[in-house]
Amino acid sequence: MTDHEHRARWTPPLRRRRGPGWASQTPTWQAARPALISAALERASARPSGNWYVVGASRDVRAGGGPYGRTVGGVEVVLWRSDMGEPHAGPGVCPHLGAPLRDSRVVCGTLVCHWHGLALDGRPYAGWKPYPVHDDGVLLWVRLDAVGGELPTERPDVVDRPAPGTALEAVFMAVGRCEPQDVVANRLDPWHGSWFHPYSFADLTVKRAPTGDEDDDAFVVDVSFRVTPRLVVPVRAEFTAPGPRTVLMRITEGEGASSVVETHATPLTAAHAARPRTAVVEAVVAASDRRGFALARAAAPVLRPLMRRTAGRLWRDDLAYAERRWSLRSAGRFPG
Repeated sequence: MTDHEHRARWTPPLRRRRGPGWASQTPTWQAARPALISAALERASARPSGNWYVVGASRDVRAGGGPYGRTVGGVEVVLWRSDMGEPHAGPGVCPHLGAPLRDSRVVCGTLVCHWHGLALDGRPYAGWKPYPVHDDGVLLWVRLDAVGGELPTERPDVVDRPAPGTALEAVFMAVGRCEPQDVVANRLDPWHGSWFHPYSFADLTVKRAPTGDEDDDAFVVDVSFRVTPRLVVPVRAEFTAPGPRTVLMRITEGEGASSVVETHATPLTAAHAARPRTAVVEAVVAASDRRGFALARAAAPVLRPLMRRTAGRLWRDDLAYAERRWSLRSAGRFPG
């Protein structure tokens, strides 16, 4: 390692901020043009998903553990693992008399209905047919062709992440009364960051907004993450929407470069429900080339709850944004 590389690697990540307070920062409302956000949302919504939906964290479904239930697009889904760790998924309604399979038991890797003992090993049986399922190491996906209605693909389009074993990951989940597009629209409005989340962000500047070119359809943002009211970590980040229900933030420069935050919006209710509900499943995959980061990975069981708590505070506000957007849209009063 050269002296320059050594100095760059060990530059302290924290900066002391002496910038303006919340009320004195530059307004962003003129830059956050409704038409620009709407166009970015429209392009994202038109991208194919292969009918794949994120249903939770990989660690939510464990070998030797019980079943995991989720409703996607109004369809009950049950997931479990074999004794070897292979994930299985299928309808959450027992084909015999309708028992909720999420409340059943897994015995030696076989899902056994707790009403009458119908045993399912993941293969078609007695009218029950499995759904394609994919474990990407961080998130679990299920393919529901009847819900998605698109041309199905063999695997979901999983984003590039820091290599396993070099990163620290945590998955947060919350539910809001809105549709997936409202969650995606929130993430495609980076201008609200330091106004709406002043406890987490400062000095946010959108350096480049999408022009509509599919090859460069990204928001490039300079922002400082707050550690304390005066200490911040400045980074450059890029926001993209690789699918109709996914928004990806990747740190491209600064501390934690290559780290990602991927936000997935999974509809729980059927399309056009009068009272829609959407699950936000957000994976934070943090990486760093600092020597001490190995200690952070070793402390993952302690740090994951803290990472989820941080995401939860942001999403308490952002779900309010998404729910408000849906409320106005459903009443025909949305100004955007």
